Amino acid sequence: MPDVTTPYAQGTPCWIDLMVPDQQAALDFYRDLFGWQGEIGPPETGGYSVCMLRDRPVAGIMTAMNPDGSRPDPPPPPVWTTYLATRDVDAAGAAATEGGGTLVMPPMDVMDLGRMAVVQDPTSAVFGLWQARDFPGFGVSGEPGAVVWSELNTADTDTAADFYGSVLGIAASTMKGAEGYFSLNVDGTTVGGMQGLDQLGPDVPSHWLTYFAVDDVDSTVDALVRAGGFVLKPPFDMMAGRMAVVQDPQGAPFALIAPVPPEAA
Repeated sequence: MPDVTTPYAQGTPCWIDLMVPDQQAALDFYRDLFGWQGEIGPPETGGYSVCMLRDRPVAGIMTAMNPDGSRPDPPPPPVWTTYLATRDVDAAGAAATEGGGTLVMPPMDVMDLGRMAVVQDPTSAVFGLWQARDFPGFGVSGEPGAVVWSELNTADTDTAADFYGSVLGIAASTMKGAEGYFSLNVDGTTVGGMQGLDQLGPDVPSHWLTYFAVDDVDSTVDALVRAGGFVLKPPFDMMAGRMAVVQDPQGAPFALIAPVPPEAA
């Protein structure tokens, strides 16, 4: 993948980050699992770490903190947050509110890097908005160790489709050969997927799920378990490849997938 130097198209997943009780433990875990490089950042950035894969930004990890800099007690459940690109975060935040969403974190500047907000959609899935300035987001994706897919699992696919369409111009369409699954499209390009919670079982809340590409799902799951992680759904084969759903040692869920090569799909 060539280096990314310009903002992603509006509605495209462009970044992920993780808030955890133990930042250094998370940095060590993902370094060993995916080969990421990262260290705790300076105090002026709240210690935020931009993790690199082959010298390109791939994800952020930070310590869970309250707005005043104190540690929450108890800390919130660790979760990977998906950020969707927007040309104007203030306008998108206003549209999200008008569309039935809730601003969890109102628009704010992140130094000269960009402007962000965090939103809960009408079905209760939480995501971020990112208006790029000096930092577009992912410098690498779709390669082993990097994000390859972003998926909205929602209690109401119709409501979610209307919401993301009105806020960011994302179009949902049924995916051929995958009953109950929808592609999320930006300007005719598929940028993610969506499915109802009925596909996942009882008591699962609406959420965005991050998929990381790997060469071998089974061996990666074995390594994750040895490092203290947990398996939510053991490796299985599906139309897009072989995948598993797992948690890191601090409880953040994510998916692993060895994608089927395009010529074999």
